[in-house]
Amino acid sequence: MIKIRILSVGKTKEPWLEEALDEYLKRLKPSLQIEFAFAKNDAQLLEWLAKESRVIALDPQGKLLTSEAFSAFLYDQIEAGGSRLSFVIGGPDGLPQTVRQNSPLLSLSPLTFTHQLARLVLVEQLYRAVEIAKGSPYHK
Repeated sequence: MIKIRILSVGKTKEPWLEEALDEYLKRLKPSLQIEFAFAKNDAQLLEWLAKESRVIALDPQGKLLTSEAFSAFLYDQIEAGGSRLSFVIGGPDGLPQTVRQNSPLLSLSPLTFTHQLARLVLVEQLYRAVEIAKGSPYHK
Protein backbone atom coordinates (compact mmCIF):
# COMPACT_ATOMS: atom_id res chain seq x y z
CA MET A 1 0.00 0.00 0.00
CA ILE A 2 1.26 3.45 -0.91
CA LYS A 3 1.50 5.74 2.12
CA ILE A 4 1.47 9.50 1.89
CA ARG A 5 1.92 11.82 4.86
CA ILE A 6 0.79 15.43 4.71
CA LEU A 7 2.53 17.50 7.36
CA SER A 8 1.50 21.03 8.15
CA VAL A 9 1.29 23.68 10.81
CA GLY A 10 -2.28 24.11 12.05
CA LYS A 11 -5.37 21.95 11.80
CA THR A 12 -8.47 22.06 9.63
CA LYS A 13 -11.05 24.05 11.56
CA GLU A 14 -13.97 24.40 9.15
CA PRO A 15 -16.43 21.48 9.14
CA TRP A 16 -17.07 21.82 5.40
CA LEU A 17 -13.34 21.39 4.67
CA GLU A 18 -13.23 18.32 6.90
CA GLU A 19 -16.21 16.85 5.02
CA ALA A 20 -14.56 17.48 1.66
CA LEU A 21 -11.28 15.92 2.83
CA ASP A 22 -13.17 12.90 4.14
CA GLU A 23 -14.86 12.41 0.78
CA TYR A 24 -11.54 12.32 -1.09
CA LEU A 25 -9.93 10.11 1.56
CA LYS A 26 -12.80 7.64 1.13
CA ARG A 27 -12.28 7.64 -2.63
CA LEU A 28 -8.52 7.19 -2.25
CA LYS A 29 -8.71 4.39 0.30
CA PRO A 30 -8.27 1.55 -2.22
CA SER A 31 -5.17 3.20 -3.74
CA LEU A 32 -3.43 5.39 -1.18
CA GLN A 33 -3.24 5.62 2.58
CA ILE A 34 -3.07 9.26 3.59
CA GLU A 35 -2.07 10.40 7.05
CA PHE A 36 -2.19 13.97 8.31
CA ALA A 37 0.16 15.32 10.97
CA PHE A 38 -0.42 18.79 12.40
CA ALA A 39 2.57 20.50 13.98
CA LYS A 40 2.16 23.13 16.68
CA ASN A 41 4.93 25.27 15.20
CA ASP A 42 7.84 25.33 12.73
CA ALA A 43 10.23 23.74 15.24
CA GLN A 44 8.01 20.69 15.60
CA LEU A 45 7.50 20.55 11.84
CA LEU A 46 11.29 20.54 11.29
CA GLU A 47 11.69 17.79 13.89
CA TRP A 48 9.16 15.62 12.07
CA LEU A 49 10.64 16.34 8.64
CA ALA A 50 14.06 15.17 9.82
CA LYS A 51 12.55 11.67 10.12
CA GLU A 52 11.02 11.64 6.63
CA SER A 53 12.95 10.07 3.78
CA ARG A 54 11.22 11.69 0.80
CA VAL A 55 9.63 15.14 1.18
CA ILE A 56 7.95 17.40 -1.35
CA ALA A 57 7.45 20.97 -0.12
CA LEU A 58 4.44 22.94 -1.32
CA ASP A 59 5.48 26.50 -1.96
CA PRO A 60 4.19 29.31 -4.22
CA GLN A 61 7.70 29.54 -5.72
CA GLY A 62 7.73 25.83 -6.58
CA LYS A 63 7.36 24.17 -9.94
CA LEU A 64 3.92 24.34 -11.55
CA LEU A 65 2.72 21.09 -13.12
CA THR A 66 -0.32 20.10 -15.11
CA SER A 67 -2.44 17.39 -13.53
CA GLU A 68 -1.02 14.83 -15.96
CA ALA A 69 2.55 15.87 -15.15
CA PHE A 70 1.73 15.80 -11.42
CA SER A 71 0.44 12.23 -11.77
CA ALA A 72 3.67 11.12 -13.45
CA PHE A 73 5.76 13.06 -10.90
CA LEU A 74 3.81 11.54 -8.01
CA TYR A 75 4.33 7.98 -9.15
CA ASP A 76 8.02 8.61 -9.88
CA GLN A 77 8.46 9.98 -6.34
CA ILE A 78 6.53 7.08 -4.81
CA GLU A 79 8.66 4.58 -6.69
CA ALA A 80 11.87 6.33 -5.64
CA GLY A 81 10.65 6.53 -2.03
CA GLY A 82 9.67 2.88 -1.69
CA SER A 83 5.91 3.58 -1.64
CA ARG A 84 6.36 6.32 0.97
CA LEU A 85 6.13 10.03 0.34
CA SER A 86 5.54 13.12 2.45
CA PHE A 87 4.22 16.52 1.49
CA VAL A 88 4.76 19.54 3.70
CA ILE A 89 2.56 22.64 3.83
CA GLY A 90 3.73 25.73 5.68
CA GLY A 91 1.71 27.74 8.14
CA PRO A 92 0.67 31.40 7.84
CA ASP A 93 4.29 32.50 7.36
CA GLY A 94 5.09 29.80 4.80
CA LEU A 95 7.74 27.12 5.08
CA PRO A 96 10.93 27.46 7.10
CA GLN A 97 13.86 28.40 4.85
CA THR A 98 15.71 25.13 5.55
CA VAL A 99 12.76 23.16 4.18
CA ARG A 100 12.64 25.31 1.06
CA GLN A 101 16.38 24.79 0.52
CA ASN A 102 16.44 21.03 1.14
CA SER A 103 13.28 19.74 -0.55
CA PRO A 104 11.91 19.81 -4.07
CA LEU A 105 9.40 22.67 -4.30
CA LEU A 106 6.03 22.17 -5.94
CA SER A 107 3.36 24.84 -6.38
CA LEU A 108 -0.36 24.11 -6.39
CA SER A 109 -1.01 27.51 -7.97
CA PRO A 110 0.51 30.98 -8.25
CA LEU A 111 -2.34 32.02 -5.95
CA THR A 112 -1.89 31.94 -2.18
CA PHE A 113 -4.08 29.51 -0.23
CA THR A 114 -4.58 29.00 3.47
CA HIS A 115 -2.85 25.87 4.72
CA GLN A 116 -6.31 24.38 5.22
CA LEU A 117 -7.40 24.95 1.64
CA ALA A 118 -4.00 23.84 0.33
CA ARG A 119 -4.56 20.48 2.06
CA LEU A 120 -7.87 20.05 0.26
CA VAL A 121 -6.45 21.05 -3.13
CA LEU A 122 -3.53 18.65 -2.62
CA VAL A 123 -5.78 15.73 -1.67
CA GLU A 124 -8.03 16.38 -4.68
CA GLN A 125 -4.98 16.45 -6.93
CA LEU A 126 -3.73 13.20 -5.39
CA TYR A 127 -7.08 11.64 -6.22
CA ARG A 128 -6.95 13.09 -9.73
CA ALA A 129 -3.39 11.74 -10.16
CA VAL A 130 -4.52 8.24 -9.18
CA GLU A 131 -7.44 8.44 -11.59
CA ILE A 132 -5.17 9.66 -14.41
CA ALA A 133 -2.83 6.72 -13.77
CA LYS A 134 -5.82 4.35 -13.91
CA GLY A 135 -7.08 5.92 -17.14
CA SER A 136 -10.46 6.72 -15.59
CA PRO A 137 -12.76 9.42 -17.02
CA TYR A 138 -12.62 11.49 -13.77
CA HIS A 139 -9.91 13.75 -15.13
CA LYS A 140 -11.78 14.71 -18.27
